Amino acid sequence: MNRIAFTNVRLIDPESGRDEAGQLIVADGIVADLGPRLFERPPEGVQVIDGKGAVLAPALVDMRVQLREPGEEHKENFESASQAAVAGGVGTMVALPNTRPPVDEPSLVEFVERRARTVGLVNIRTYGAATKGMAGKELTEIGLMAAAGAVGFTDGTQAIASALVMRRALSYAKTFGQLILQHPEEPALASDAGMNEGEIATRLGLPGIPAAAEAILLDRDMRLVELTGGRYHAAHLSTRAAVEVIRSAKKCGLAVTCDTAPAYFALNETAVGDYRTFAKLSPPLRSEDDRRGIVEGLADGTIDAIASDHAPHDQDSKRLPFAQAASGILGLETLLPLTLELYHNGHLKLQTALQRLTAGPAALLGLDAGRLAKGRRADLVLFDPEHAYRIDVDSFRSKSKNSPFDGRPVEGKVLLTVTSGRIVYDGRRV
Repeated sequence: MNRIAFTNVRLIDPESGRDEAGQLIVADGIVADLGPRLFERPPEGVQVIDGKGAVLAPALVDMRVQLREPGEEHKENFESASQAAVAGGVGTMVALPNTRPPVDEPSLVEFVERRARTVGLVNIRTYGAATKGMAGKELTEIGLMAAAGAVGFTDGTQAIASALVMRRALSYAKTFGQLILQHPEEPALASDAGMNEGEIATRLGLPGIPAAAEAILLDRDMRLVELTGGRYHAAHLSTRAAVEVIRSAKKCGLAVTCDTAPAYFALNETAVGDYRTFAKLSPPLRSEDDRRGIVEGLADGTIDAIASDHAPHDQDSKRLPFAQAASGILGLETLLPLTLELYHNGHLKLQTALQRLTAGPAALLGLDAGRLAKGRRADLVLFDPEHAYRIDVDSFRSKSKNSPFDGRPVEGKVLLTVTSGRIVYDGRRV
């Protein structure tokens, strides 16, 4: 039986409110016990890890990751994404269905489950496509895919544009107790430019995407949620107006949740500079006022979760004229330190920041993860929240290097990642 004893650690469980100095024992993949002064001397035959005051928390739950397998393994695959995840303290990640072919039938959901078990580093789950081929027209077999293991349904990086299709998706998913996740951007107002509409886009000569494109589609979808009683989740919010729409919907009692990604509270549109394609995202980086609106939404609880929005691309996809370059950036290995900026800047308490990365997304998707409690699966991250360094993309384990955060000074280093009681990453000497 594999047994680990953590001592001299700060135990934080956002779900229960636990925050205390103490010890924790892992036995056979489960948290056997935790608390202050569990033992004077470690039990016999136990691997002892002295945390030296570092934080021991639930491993992160990343609810938005693009794995690129099958179809684009040159950008990322299960193995490389898993290596990146454990280096970032992530114990569970949920994959978008926008692979080639897309995950739009039960056999492909089962493929993801099998590949995840083969790699075995982290817990990998998948969403199912909401429409066949993600074409936005005909619904998939939501019930059968849910039975195969899909944890929600989305068309990934593109919006379900048809109001009729969205209405049917919400109603059909409700029958099976499933969640519909939307990329909230009115397609008619969007473009491939990947730039926020405004002064900077005008100066660069790029067509822009207005901030209103996000709120307009959300306004429509809130009406459909009210009409159907379905469960709805808005992904990667980027604007103040969108936060206001969700805030109002929650006050009305609608079954609505949302997330954002670190880029939308750590950067604004000025990061594009002179056509920096590594800062091209979908939705695009927004104004400073929008960035502040995202921070406020996280602080008051309107935004339920923070996801990495991990979107690996090869050099050929990014080193193109701005309008032609692919949208998206890496996120797995920067998720924790960038989120900790909210704590270090005084915007969130440490427990709150961790809740958005652990228990929050786990609860949204009904996952057995995100908790630090006796009897729960031992998915853990040990990290030093004060450790200062600069992000170095050359050290990333991902196959791709498309990050605008290269060289950014941050605080928060992952020391150990444990999944199902096994140490899968040791960064204490890295």
